[in-house]
Amino acid sequence: MSEPTVTIVLIEDEKLIRRFVHASLEGEGMRVVEAGTGREGLAMAASSRPDMVIVDLGLPDIDGVEVIRVLRDWSAVPVIVLSARTREEDKVGALNAGADDYLTKPFGAPELIARIHAQLRRQRGGVTRETSKISFGEVLVDFDARLVERDGHTIHLTPIEYRLLSALAHHAGRVLTHRQLLQEVWGPAHAENAHYLRIYMGHLRQKLERDPAQPVYIVTELGVGYRLVGVR
Repeated sequence: MSEPTVTIVLIEDEKLIRRFVHASLEGEGMRVVEAGTGREGLAMAASSRPDMVIVDLGLPDIDGVEVIRVLRDWSAVPVIVLSARTREEDKVGALNAGADDYLTKPFGAPELIARIHAQLRRQRGGVTRETSKISFGEVLVDFDARLVERDGHTIHLTPIEYRLLSALAHHAGRVLTHRQLLQEVWGPAHAENAHYLRIYMGHLRQKLERDPAQPVYIVTELGVGYRLVGVR
């Protein structure tokens, strides 16, 4: 029995990009529903019950960030932003509005497809608050036992390091902004203390990455935040 087809609502006003994304995703066996405006896209998201929404920010009627905010009022569906906007504030604004990922134009189909699969795994229970164990690379994390191992050896994490790893793991594959991580790990009073985050992220990489200077799993989204990848 084959798996149900993944349905994706694509909200993009540029026809060439819509055609490119549509063809790329159909080639992966996905069903794509297209919309050229924000209002049309919201209506399609409401009627087609998609597994994911892909949205451009520069739409002709309403801004893509507003589309995300409206969508988040009634849906937790994963949202990936495709945008030509490269400024840090645009990325952070979209992520804070509720987007799960942000990909700048121009982009390649393989990267978009990889990010779609990462969000679908997360949405379907790859990593949740109830997951007892996850692994990435040589690292195993047992949340029930509060145990972290690398190559079979126990790694001691400070309470803050453990909370930081937990936050990344429970949102695996998703970009977490500096503010989101600071609020979740240190609390609202520390939302502006980004230097805390840099210091502890460095400690975490020293303990968990094979080459902390070139991290493979705890990756930086420049100017925006961090993402944990490769979780299984």
